[in-house]
Amino acid sequence: MTAAVDWLRTTTPGLLVLCGLAIAVLLFAIIKVKLEPFIALLLTGLGLALAAGLPVSKIVGTAIKAGDSLLETGFGGILGHIAVIIGLGTVLGAILEQSGGADILTGRLLKIFGEKGAPVAMGLLGLIFGIPVFFDIGIFVLAPLIYVAAKRGGRSLVLYAMPMLAGLSMTHAFLPPHPGPVALGGLLGVSLGWLILIGFVCGIPGFIAAGLVWGTYIGKRIHVEVPDEFLVRSDGSRGGEQIAADTEDETAERRTGEGPGTATDPGAVAVRQAPPSVGLIGAIIAIPLILILGATFGTQLLDADSQLLQVLTFLGTPAVALLIAVLIAFYVLGVRRGSSVQELSTLTAESLRPVGMLLLVVGAGAFFGKVISATGIGTALADTMSAAGLPVIVLAYIISCGLRIAQGSATVAIVTTGGIVAPLVAGHDYSQLSIALIAMAIAAGSIILSHVNDGGFWIIAKYFNLTVKQTLQTWTVLETVLSVVSFAVAALLFAIVS
Repeated sequence: MTAAVDWLRTTTPGLLVLCGLAIAVLLFAIIKVKLEPFIALLLTGLGLALAAGLPVSKIVGTAIKAGDSLLETGFGGILGHIAVIIGLGTVLGAILEQSGGADILTGRLLKIFGEKGAPVAMGLLGLIFGIPVFFDIGIFVLAPLIYVAAKRGGRSLVLYAMPMLAGLSMTHAFLPPHPGPVALGGLLGVSLGWLILIGFVCGIPGFIAAGLVWGTYIGKRIHVEVPDEFLVRSDGSRGGEQIAADTEDETAERRTGEGPGTATDPGAVAVRQAPPSVGLIGAIIAIPLILILGATFGTQLLDADSQLLQVLTFLGTPAVALLIAVLIAFYVLGVRRGSSVQELSTLTAESLRPVGMLLLVVGAGAFFGKVISATGIGTALADTMSAAGLPVIVLAYIISCGLRIAQGSATVAIVTTGGIVAPLVAGHDYSQLSIALIAMAIAAGSIILSHVNDGGFWIIAKYFNLTVKQTLQTWTVLETVLSVVSFAVAALLFAIVS
């Protein structure tokens, strides 16, 4: 018995077996026992630490001091990095949504692309609006606009929904301030500026392949009608054609249907007067991205003691950049349009309610990764990978894919894979560009093959009137195309620059 325990704790094969068992227990707890991922990650991390023989004082500290423990540094390290960013990003998305920005973007894009180009317009709508808005909230807000476009175009709902979903999924997986990319920045030690830049570079080809090419192909082969109840107002007085005219003319009112996305659903859209211009909405979305990229490139191009670099660094710190954008949005989209500070405070509080569990999952995942690093499993993986000749970017993608397919949550897949891969990245002298590409491989793996264990699968089936078979034929394939193409771009660039 002692010999077996020593073998598990001290040999490379034993450590790999221990890691595999821990992940199997984690998946069992989430999938079969139905534990919240936060609880499952915490329990599994503690169990792995004890099984690996780590001292209790290292795992949880002592009764007097616990600040240096794996538990507190695992949670605190990542949450200190992402909590403010995710919180501010959530608030920014909420004020943009409440202002009527989605309606205005839709109307303008439909005017530019016309009826034949409406699927492309819907894809760009998802891509633009998805930057500041969480994936599921984006569906709730944009679904009524997709219904209108499909009704007016007289073609399958799939043709309009898939490009929009590809845009939302791409931004959610690859771009800050979304939780996955932000968490990877903290876990792998790469700046959000590089993640924004490489997120676009890797994600846009995937978006084109999945949303525009695949979306157009499958949209012409699977016909799904828009149910009338999705388009009728709750009072029954206005139909879809009138709503379509309102959207196209960029009028003041925002109207929703009686199906998914009405006042009784999370996607309910409040009526607001005097919606903002497209340029204003685009500028507010662009402000934090430009400031963060300015700091990133300033670090590369300016002297370390440059006063301009100090200014760019301060303004381009993600928390500061997002705070500036939120304050501007509060004024131009809120106060200037008649909202009181109290109303804005209420909006802020309501938008932040869903964030708590998300932060706990990310923190628990980071703790799990800390334990993996402390046990020496990361070193064992590095040795095995080197012996097999497997590049770290391929290993990262495979692990992320496996976790995603097994348990369904992209966030769990990202934070768990990030914790496993972090020691491998730290052991090499990779540039920020190379680490950003590894992060994109993890993000790409986290969205592959969405199926029945993914909550997003069921949201999409409900909101776009799809059967399970149709959802598998459309959405599941879309996510897989987006994943594979984006990873291929990341892997190719990694081979060139590393």
